[in-house]
Amino acid sequence: MAEAHGSQDKYPRSGAPAVARRNQNHARRIRLYPLAPRPDEQSLAGTKTNGLRLLTALGLAAIISLPAVAQDKDKEKGKHKEAEKAGQSGQPNEADMMAMMMALAKPGENHKMLTQTVGNWTYKLKAWMSPDPNVPPQESSGTSVTREIMGGRYVVTDHAGKFQMPGADGKMVDMDFKGMALEGYDNVKKKFVATWVDNMGTGIMSLEGDYDAAAKALTYRAEYEAMPGTKMKVREVIKLIDKDHRLFEWYEERGGTEVKTMEMSYARKT
Repeated sequence: MAEAHGSQDKYPRSGAPAVARRNQNHARRIRLYPLAPRPDEQSLAGTKTNGLRLLTALGLAAIISLPAVAQDKDKEKGKHKEAEKAGQSGQPNEADMMAMMMALAKPGENHKMLTQTVGNWTYKLKAWMSPDPNVPPQESSGTSVTREIMGGRYVVTDHAGKFQMPGADGKMVDMDFKGMALEGYDNVKKKFVATWVDNMGTGIMSLEGDYDAAAKALTYRAEYEAMPGTKMKVREVIKLIDKDHRLFEWYEERGGTEVKTMEMSYARKT
């Protein structure tokens, strides 16, 4: 029993032997678990580990998102380039614009047709001034001279004659009549264009029209205000009978109905 008791006291719980035994146990734990932290270091190590994991995750997320951001920027750049290309395609470059302007400035076949009227003419005029269709028209005569200007781009026709108008006493008297027409063809609008002025007023009438090759007729249309607040739609038809004869007809809209109010028959002098 004494021997057994001696073996139990081989490593007493206090004193130098006890310290040695604790050191041996601690060394054994270090060999078995070399990475295990001490209890007082475990919470700090966990915090550091979690922080590193968070930083790593954020870094990976940023790296993964970089291609997407770059792709979005590339898309935006592509959109801007497409918009620039669309804008450029809608507008011709300077060289093309100059070529187009030069082409549009050249007189063509329609201008040549108008210059066929160049020369000296006489005309006979009939005017239906009364709203009563049974009243005969007033008749007069005159002359006209047509010339081309600006390289055949336009023609100007000067008219001169006598026209009966009511005098101060209400009686009809002959009055000197002067008028001027400017005609051309607008290559941009693809329309015949004309203006008319005379000594019976102070306005400038602007007209646009089309040519009917089958009927050999040029038709102009306009809206004219002869008196304040009395706008009136008008239509004039010029029939090219042959190179020496043409017929001018003037129509006005009265009360919603178009009526013929003037006719001029032209014959070439020279």
